[in-house]
Amino acid sequence: CIGCKACEVACKEWNEVPDDGFTWTGNSYDNTGHLGASTWRHVLFVEQNQAKGKQIAGPMSLGKTGEDPFRWIFLSDVCKHCEEAGCLEACPTGAIVRTEVGSVLVQNDVCNGCGYCVVACPFGVIDKRPEPLPDAGGAFKCTFCYDRQKSGLTPACAKVCPTESIVFGRLDDLRARANERVRVLRESGHEDAQLYDPHETSVRGLHAFFLIFGEPEAYGLPPQPQVPTIYLKSSWTAALATAI
Repeated sequence: CIGCKACEVACKEWNEVPDDGFTWTGNSYDNTGHLGASTWRHVLFVEQNQAKGKQIAGPMSLGKTGEDPFRWIFLSDVCKHCEEAGCLEACPTGAIVRTEVGSVLVQNDVCNGCGYCVVACPFGVIDKRPEPLPDAGGAFKCTFCYDRQKSGLTPACAKVCPTESIVFGRLDDLRARANERVRVLRESGHEDAQLYDPHETSVRGLHAFFLIFGEPEAYGLPPQPQVPTIYLKSSWTAALATAI
């Protein structure tokens, strides 16, 4: 990812997603801030005072050699379309469904705007649109370009990516490709390269996963994401004990 934001633009254009207010955050070159009801793709800029790998310092280092102490990383974040989706489990109206292509889709004509899905998402992806935006009150997130996939097309973000950092395909093929990429990067000196695709938690893996440098917290990703409904049993037990 080179941080060009082409995926953000393509997502908004194809899905007719409204603007976010054009607010300048002051955080690097990020003007969208985070995922939300009107930001289905968010290019994250991560600036860290550490080396990205075994690079040789450039000409601005006044003749010094060694590792560059600064790295600038980009990550195009999106809804993870979890294998076990908290938003889907929490929806009381059946507005959120699992499609035949494996994505998690919000049917806006069924959504009643209760907001249960918003608090049930372990990644803080889904949200409601405030007034005066179009369709205010309902919950919105990435659709995985379900309409395009039904027609045999690639999602808009992957289609437009100029460096092919966003790769679309079968999960097994993508995981094999990602693991090989991690191996190559580690052999090249990027010891902290890893695949963010948690299977050991209650989300049981992601349908949109990421190859990252360093720890997931630096990208706003929880290291151990959990579907909130796993705590229902202990919560009801505690409530019953309190009542007694």
